[in-house]
Amino acid sequence: MPELQIRAATRDDAAPILEMVKELAAYERLLHTVQATEADLREALFGPRPVAEAIVADRGGRAVGFALYFHNYSTFIGRPGIYVEDLYVRPAHRGQGIGGALMRHIIRLARDRRCGRVEWAALEWNEPAIRFYEAMGAKALNEWRLFRLTQEAMEKV
Repeated sequence: MPELQIRAATRDDAAPILEMVKELAAYERLLHTVQATEADLREALFGPRPVAEAIVADRGGRAVGFALYFHNYSTFIGRPGIYVEDLYVRPAHRGQGIGGALMRHIIRLARDRRCGRVEWAALEWNEPAIRFYEAMGAKALNEWRLFRLTQEAMEKV
């Protein structure tokens, strides 16, 4: 089996990342909500003002997983954090440590960047993901509730 490489995403990774975003959305029963395009990803990751970063798990020249993340900031601890928007490993490659390798890469980045924390969300019904995160030592923040304003809702404010 070819060696696994975790590397920073490049502009050429927009297509495979979008493909995996759609696979993740289908798994989460949210494929109908995906509007992103390759151009959107290239702009967000590599445009004049990047708003996110991504890493790719590459095995034998094929993207088998990815993580997309961005910085946030905690006024309470006075440090930036990293928010992991998506972490995904293709089904045929699960159980091989790839998800853990992606998370460890992000955690190393967070330490190198003097971040105070790494955060993400998981769907309540996604028990495999929840077990994976808890095995890493992550704790669910049950006292917090996630809120969202959609583009449509923002236009009404």
